[in-house]
Amino acid sequence: MTIFKKIIDRDIPAKIVYEDELCLAFHDVNPQAPVHVLIIPKKEISAVDAIQAEDKELIGHIFCVIPKIAKDLGLAEGYRVVTNNGLLAGQTVAHLHFHILGGRPMMWPPG
Repeated sequence: MTIFKKIIDRDIPAKIVYEDELCLAFHDVNPQAPVHVLIIPKKEISAVDAIQAEDKELIGHIFCVIPKIAKDLGLAEGYRVVTNNGLLAGQTVAHLHFHILGGRPMMWPPG
């Protein structure tokens, strides 16, 4: 069981900013920007590589929710959405998640 599943199950507390029947968004405990929120599907999907055709509505839903969360967090001037796939890309939790980063200018390349 991942830390994100424990957050979904409320076994671990989190500062939740959004929740519906399909996904959950909460502040990252190790923020990399003034605003750093993670949005996760409640369905356990380990990584981008594990997304199946049956998940397309879920993933689409998450990407429809992201702008609402960003607006609620005051990121009208811009924000970055990032996901990592695998250890070499920096994925540290084997549960699909998207980082919403904002509140400062974002540089490119990111790393």
